[in-house]
Formats: sequence, C-alpha cells, structure tokens
Amino acid sequence: MSTVIRGRAHVLGDDINTDLHCSSKYLPGKDNAYIAQHAFEQLVPDFPARFKAGDVIVAGKNFGINSSREQAVHIMRAMGVAAIVAASFGRQFFRNCINNGLPVVECDITGIDQGDEIEVDVGTGRVAVPQRKIARTVAALPAEVQAILAAGGLIAFLQKHPDWTLERVSSDR
Repeated sequence: MSTVIRGRAHVLGDDINTDLHCSSKYLPGKDNAYIAQHAFEQLVPDFPARFKAGDVIVAGKNFGINSSREQAVHIMRAMGVAAIVAASFGRQFFRNCINNGLPVVECDITGIDQGDEIEVDVGTGRVAVPQRKIARTVAALPAEVQAILAAGGLIAFLQKHPDWTLERVSSDR
C-alpha cells in the first residue's frame, strides 16, 4: 500500500479514549451514522461539522486507550477518516484499525497544526507536512498489514484470499 494519503489535519491531544471518539451516552440504540455526527464533540464541540471525508486525525500519545470498542473505528470510517497519525496508540485500538482497513501510523507529531495538509504513506513509512517542511520517516507497516489495509480490512482480505496462511515460525528462536 504505497498510495499516499493526503488530507487536512485535525489535531487532538493526548490520552484520547474511545469513549471520547463515540460517547457511550449514544450507546446502545443509535446507529454509527448518527454517532459519527457527534464524534469527538466532548473534546472539540464543532469537530463533526468541520471534519470532511478524506481528512486525517493527528493525535498525541495513547490515542484509543482504555477500550477494545471496535465501534469507535467503525464510526471513524463512517466519518471518512482517511488515516490516523498519533504519537502512540492503545494496542487494541491500533489492531482494530488494521482489522477494519483504517491506516494508522505512529509518529512524532511536533509541529503539525490544525488544518495543515498532511501526507501519509504507510508503505514507505513517511509522514510529511510540505508547507511546514516536515518530513518524518516512521516504521513502514509490514507487507501483510499493508495487504489487509489495501483489501479494506481483515475480513475483506480473508474473503479475497481464503487459502491464505501464516508461515510457520520456528520455535527455536
């Protein structure tokens, strides 16, 4: 997946848990499209109104902590989030993003501001904000993860590749 994702940055802070992504006050009973209209409003009251499909969320450390709520990723997909760049992620959230085809990159976000045009390439491991002359190299996602993202998520990948298996890893490591 060496396609470059370009979008406008929406900067959030540190320690953003999934209840702030999609408030539990809407659960259960509301569909993801409705909840997407209220995403992050506890942090930034006008966030849903100014966020446009194709934009990129940029956050500090521990984005997506405290929950394995996969619905948070579904809601961001419904919003049209193109990618998430954060200093660090909650591990379950990071994996939920991959499983649902939402590109995520861990990167130093210093100097990236609200509204900046940001470029993310998960295949080459590059995050850039050209107008600020920011170009950062990050760990490229493994080829298998890139294939899952390119397919639109784990289920879509497995449907496309029903005979796919992991190579056996030697136990004498």
